[in-house]
Amino acid sequence: MSEAVRYIESLMHRAREAQRSIEYASQAEVDRVVESIAWHAVQPKFARELSELGVSESRMGDVESKYAKMMNKVRAGWLDMKGAATVGVIEENHELGLVKIAKPVGVVGALIPCTNCEATPVLKASWAVKTRNAVILAPHPRTQKTNALVTDLMRSVLEKHGMNPDLIINMDEVSLENSQELMKQCDLILATGGGPMVRAAYSSGTPAYGVGAGNAVTVVDETQDVREVAEKIRRSKTFDQATSCSSENSCLVFEGIYDDLTAAMEAEGGYLVPPEEKKRLEKAMWPDGHTLNREVVAQPAASIAKAAGIDLPEGKTFIMVEETGIGEQYPFSGEKLSVVTTLYKWKNFSDAVQMVNDITAYSGAGHSCGIHSSDRQRVLELAERVKVSRVMVNQPQTLANSGAWVNGMPTTLTLGCGSWGGNISSENITFKHLLNTTWVAFPIPNRQPSDEDLFSEAVRSEVL
Repeated sequence: MSEAVRYIESLMHRAREAQRSIEYASQAEVDRVVESIAWHAVQPKFARELSELGVSESRMGDVESKYAKMMNKVRAGWLDMKGAATVGVIEENHELGLVKIAKPVGVVGALIPCTNCEATPVLKASWAVKTRNAVILAPHPRTQKTNALVTDLMRSVLEKHGMNPDLIINMDEVSLENSQELMKQCDLILATGGGPMVRAAYSSGTPAYGVGAGNAVTVVDETQDVREVAEKIRRSKTFDQATSCSSENSCLVFEGIYDDLTAAMEAEGGYLVPPEEKKRLEKAMWPDGHTLNREVVAQPAASIAKAAGIDLPEGKTFIMVEETGIGEQYPFSGEKLSVVTTLYKWKNFSDAVQMVNDITAYSGAGHSCGIHSSDRQRVLELAERVKVSRVMVNQPQTLANSGAWVNGMPTTLTLGCGSWGGNISSENITFKHLLNTTWVAFPIPNRQPSDEDLFSEAVRSEVL
């Protein structure tokens, strides 16, 4: 037996014992402790300490953005769970005689990315307790201390409320082997992270909710105020230095407002890379021509510019690159995980829709796109034709598609991308995905219809 097997078995034993202790807990009991976890996680002193440690360890993002995630995502996550039924009868249809009863899945293996190391553990652990599961949090090697700090807080809350602290366990011996073994031994995987991690989750033999690659695109037409659009794009693009896979990697702009929008984005702190600097930037971001340089991921614009030998003017916080092509020969059309956005022009709206599909087919299939428009028909046309799971309308994508106070999207940091992105779900993954359900069917009056009622006359008259 390998060391990894023994280590994970020891964690699983503790987690299973803890899960059995709340398997039949009441709704009130689990709700009280989840509410308490959220409350203590958003206390300013703790949230700031956690955010500072997250930036220090991961060397990504910025403290204020991570602090904002703690303040907002944790609160919104609890709001989504508050009053939601996850114990006993959660749905009943008297007409059909059906009753649905919620059950826990057991022990959840939750993979925590270093890009969102602060709020992700709180959300995933809260979902697990809300649904009467235990969870083992497996951090990225770069953010072990951050994960330990937040896990210790949540375990203290469990103890305060008389629950077994091993409902939430930190995998304190971090290695690839241990993470892979966790995925084999747990009952359900929540895989948030890079492509290799998600593929490993799906190949582990354990049911898994994974996420696809991001490469969010936004379409801008002539019906919106370009200054407002530029401000929203800047806020989204620079939030946490673009750690989010939802930040605007490309902006598809109607040619009639292209110059005005570009000028508005420059006024917001954007730097439009001149043609002679574009090649240098590309070389800095993809040194071998196809693999994104980790040293530019979630870094300030000044650091990226320095790596590219670009003299970035003072006050510039994000970088804009003009492009015409899409695909492997045009790396700026792909995901950049940095404060760099790519600008395209379009003339006909149908061309913009096709560009969204072409860009996401190359990188980011099934994830997200956005549109800045006052034309509802255009919005619906885009939504009907694109192969993505989310379309954000007149909103900063990073701040919107994972749930926001100003929209109804479920709060999460785990975004399913459907079959387009190689995922089982195209939803925002939340506590609802951590439930098994038992269906109870009572007899009802015979409802079998006649063929005349079931099939139309036109179909019944068909002859093959």
